[in-house]
Amino acid sequence: MTTLGTPLSPSATRVMLLGSGELGKEVLIALQRLGVETIAVDRYDNAPGQQVAHHARTITMSDPAQLRALIEAERPMLVVPEIEAIATQELEKLEAEGLVRVIPTARAARLTMDREGIRRLAAETLRLPTSPYRFCDSLAELQAAIDGSDGQPPIGYPCVVKPVMSSSGKGQSKIDTPADVAAAWDYAMAGGRVAKGRVIVEGFIDFDFEITLLTVRALNASGGVDTHFCEPVGHKQVAGDYVESWQPQRMSEAALERSRLIAEMVTADLGGLGLFGVELFVQGDQVWFSEVSPRPHDTGLVTLVTQWQSEFELHARAILGLPVDTSMKSPGASAVIYGGVDAAGIVFDGVADALAVPNSELRLFGKPESFVKRRMGVALVHDQDVDTARQQARLAAGKVRPRQA
Repeated sequence: MTTLGTPLSPSATRVMLLGSGELGKEVLIALQRLGVETIAVDRYDNAPGQQVAHHARTITMSDPAQLRALIEAERPMLVVPEIEAIATQELEKLEAEGLVRVIPTARAARLTMDREGIRRLAAETLRLPTSPYRFCDSLAELQAAIDGSDGQPPIGYPCVVKPVMSSSGKGQSKIDTPADVAAAWDYAMAGGRVAKGRVIVEGFIDFDFEITLLTVRALNASGGVDTHFCEPVGHKQVAGDYVESWQPQRMSEAALERSRLIAEMVTADLGGLGLFGVELFVQGDQVWFSEVSPRPHDTGLVTLVTQWQSEFELHARAILGLPVDTSMKSPGASAVIYGGVDAAGIVFDGVADALAVPNSELRLFGKPESFVKRRMGVALVHDQDVDTARQQARLAAGKVRPRQA
């Protein structure tokens, strides 16, 4: 049985989040409801999670020296990576030294930090079905991979190019013709985080839809680890960035069974405890692995209105060794609210109109600076019919009008 302490006391259970955006903020709130003392770390001041945590720290998390100094000073019980741009090799050293436990493990954080590590694990080690792919270090290598002039089977057109490390679809684009290749390379270079100059190019799969299968590794009553699955989350992306999600996504029983098998294989290899966002392509009964994040997923924001325990509560419970419940309470949908302007300290008009939409909720994230395409909030709607929930979520999101103060 897990013992939890009292915040801001010698008995406190202290948890540090590395990355404190909108997803981290919800994890912090879930942890605080269980009496956990929280430390929110980000690269800029007043990040959403820092606004609700017990302690806020601002460092360059990709700097090994800064990361080590902070963890040694704070001595948290758990370190929970919430973004990719972290010095994961330093986390591995700290974990090996016994200074901290990393969620789910330091190895998992390193492998999933970039697309290369996790793709090689899935396709080459676990032999899971994936799209054809190649890693490229230059524009010339990218063109050769697409054409097959590198002596390997051509990736061909259309294809998708992504930086090996990025978040929320940044730097991702689809290539339809040779005329698109150079622009896609430049866009990937501008959108990548930390690791510059390397991309993955993937052959295009003509899938019916994409899902996020939220997968939870949690302790059972005997101390072993059980794997739990949420109902599949469907989502719509534009330029690689999620703009809508809904739960449940309708799919065949065979595809759902295969999705769960793939998710269990990947997460079992990564190990540890917590929630994983496993992204999959589905066509009929066929399923292909795409990516996995060892943390709550942006498309899973919909679980704030669809599940008895949201993905954030599931993550908080699992990492603390507590029981979890992945059951749904209602179908529902989410729709993103973009900033629309480049400005600091914006204001939001239309909030009352949005909340007048039946069964709606809003989450305005509190980011201190807005960009035209920065996600500043999300509208959430629960309804017995997924299609109605999607329409209503889009309606509610459209009524919120961010503007410069």
